[in-house]
Amino acid sequence: MSSRKAHLRPFRLLSAASVVALLMLLPQTGLAGGRTGDVYVLTNQPQPTGNAVMVFHRDAAGMLTPAGSFATGGNGTGTGLGSQGAALLSGDNRLLFAVNAGSNSISVFAVSGDRLTLLDTVSSGGSQPISLTVRHNLLYVLNAGTPNISGFTIEPARHLLVPLPGSTQALPGGAAAAPAQVAFGPDGDVLVVTEKGTNHVDTFTVDDEGLAQPGVSFPSNGTTPFGFAFGHDNVAIVSDAGSGAGSAAVSSYELDEDGNLEVITPALGDTQTAACWVVVPRNGRFAYTSNTGSGTVSSYTVSHGGNLALLNAVAASMGSGRRPNRHGLHRQQPLPVCTEQRERNYQWLPCPS
Repeated sequence: MSSRKAHLRPFRLLSAASVVALLMLLPQTGLAGGRTGDVYVLTNQPQPTGNAVMVFHRDAAGMLTPAGSFATGGNGTGTGLGSQGAALLSGDNRLLFAVNAGSNSISVFAVSGDRLTLLDTVSSGGSQPISLTVRHNLLYVLNAGTPNISGFTIEPARHLLVPLPGSTQALPGGAAAAPAQVAFGPDGDVLVVTEKGTNHVDTFTVDDEGLAQPGVSFPSNGTTPFGFAFGHDNVAIVSDAGSGAGSAAVSSYELDEDGNLEVITPALGDTQTAACWVVVPRNGRFAYTSNTGSGTVSSYTVSHGGNLALLNAVAASMGSGRRPNRHGLHRQQPLPVCTEQRERNYQWLPCPS
């Protein structure tokens, strides 16, 4: 197996204290008023307000205009989830899934541009769901409070979530795990989970029935593994939040079909603080990470073998008092300012509270 990595383009930062997940549709054409797409934001608000998804129109310059708010039928926690993937779109962009961390449930919306229709709200199979991943008609949720992962099938006719018996697996790190993200590998036969609390990365192979098998845990090469994104050829690029000022880093790993992880580039520091989300755009030549503690974005080049090299420790700065904050992405997500501008597709990751 081999490796590669990615690239991205500028995007105006949306600042909202309660926002925990931001999702962007792929660029669209033929929309009115110069609109090129729609952005969906999870508020994570507790009772009495309740959790909701806010919708924004996006123009060609990346500017956002509010277009509505849609209740999830559940509650958030009102604080940072410390995760990536709290909301995500299905592969065909017709469904949006969102966690309700305060009421231990998952909501499913039908997507029609800037209109969302709530279809289903189901128990997450654990407590405090924080991250989701979907592959075809299979969805897995990461529950931080339990902590475990649990699977669902997406009923094709009505797009309802149906619990998948036998799919729930405890995280190897147990109560100390403090997980951040779950995601399918590119081939869909392995699930990956980062554990901030134990400095481990877990893998769970998935059988032909969609059932996750017991997890295997691998020591993280960096400290506090957080968000991650996949580049070419099953290469995972993981942000390492670090353990203090100036200790942020990014690592790359090769993932095989048996769930084994092999380090390609050991934790490569960017001299910044609290690396959280990682962006790996389509061309696989660059990777970007947001440094929440520093209010900056760092850029890396990625070789054909998945090796990383620091390009710019500060590829972008948010300015005084601003911090790039958490979003949940997958073929979506915001990005504050980068140098490359050719890529039309985005990908991002999350960060500590």
